[in-house]
Amino acid sequence: MEDYRRVADAVAADIAAGRLRPGDRLPPQRAFARERGIAASTASRVYRELGRRGLVVGEVGRGTFVRAAERAAVPALAEPADARVDLELSYPVMPGQAALLAAGMERLLRPDVLGAALGPTGVAGTPAARESAAELLAAPGWRPDPSGVLFAGNGRQAIAGTVAALVPPGGRLAVEALTYPVIKGIAARLGVTLVPVASDGHGLIPDTLADAHRAAPLGAVYVQPTLHNPYGTTMPRGRRAELAETLERLGLPAIEDRVWAFLSEDAPAPLASFAARHTVVVDSLSKRLAPGLSVGFAVPPPALAGRVAAALRSGAWAPTGFALAAASGWIADGTVASVTRAKRADAASRSRIAAGRLPGAGTGPVSYFRWWELPSPWRADTFVAAAARHGIAVTPAAAFAAGTAAAPRAVRVGLASPPPETLARALDVLAGIAAGSPEDTPVD
Repeated sequence: MEDYRRVADAVAADIAAGRLRPGDRLPPQRAFARERGIAASTASRVYRELGRRGLVVGEVGRGTFVRAAERAAVPALAEPADARVDLELSYPVMPGQAALLAAGMERLLRPDVLGAALGPTGVAGTPAARESAAELLAAPGWRPDPSGVLFAGNGRQAIAGTVAALVPPGGRLAVEALTYPVIKGIAARLGVTLVPVASDGHGLIPDTLADAHRAAPLGAVYVQPTLHNPYGTTMPRGRRAELAETLERLGLPAIEDRVWAFLSEDAPAPLASFAARHTVVVDSLSKRLAPGLSVGFAVPPPALAGRVAAALRSGAWAPTGFALAAASGWIADGTVASVTRAKRADAASRSRIAAGRLPGAGTGPVSYFRWWELPSPWRADTFVAAAARHGIAVTPAAAFAAGTAAAPRAVRVGLASPPPETLARALDVLAGIAAGSPEDTPVD
């Protein structure tokens, strides 16, 4: 008897048309049977068929729900390819993470809690949110005072607000010569000039920062001491102490970006512990959890707190109350810690995959990206184009370059997005491309 399939087809059509949306709860099977004029046993077969098609998911004790759309199938890594293997973005998501986060959302379903979460909030958040954030951001050798934690909608907004607070329009912001690309866009929007400062294997060189400040006063310096993006390097303790001494001597504030620091368990104490009066720590939940629901953090020293808070407010960069309440709950109940542990293990596994497949990239630290200096005669732009012909997206060095100096012959390879087996195959393809030459790549 095929009646149940026709009913399942009708429900599937409602889902495809958007009349039933991801997360919508289907009626209990007996109620569904009454609505459709079918037997209860037929309704049961309909629900099983919808589950077999991957359209719904049943949760014990809660019911049957329309599930979110499946991710697109990964490409075959053949040429040409319509779908991409994304080795550019780095937003790791663990299997089962959504279910873990969903369990923590139960608290928000209480009317009193939800009502408070849907109310207005400000950059100072709530006392509970500040306590949770201080617990999250604490690192060996440093723990922020909860009263000093400020919030933004995401990490980028926390950076933008801090730059706006410290560097006036027309002012100068020092950055490492290769730096987080978003800082370039932020500076351009704020009318701030980026001043590239030389680095070595230990990070930003303090003497070159002092030289840049003497040449023309700087408003601040933006640095990533732990798991620098794109290099993946971590500034050792001695260099942090030298940089802190330079900041103190120059009276120069630093913006310490710690968005990837959660992956490193053995990094030195934050720069803020060495230069407490001069360092604003910025961080976010987007890498620890997921980009779709994020909160940014800014922890300025007391002397700068009013300026940073005012900049976040005037830029409309305050967090939403719902996101702040959800994040605070996930921190307090241990969910963020559980996801963080899983991501550290996942990053270590993916780092091992990369170590055996990218010649010349070295073993590197545990991270979700690798900086890969290309063999001659490859240039970054020609290599990126060749990889794209195989359906693989990587990031050229020029995307990270501040200033007008020539970018190195290198690419950043993100490791977080594809499944591990797809990542391994993609890295093998990249290694094969690098072993050849640009002349081997056919041109249409």
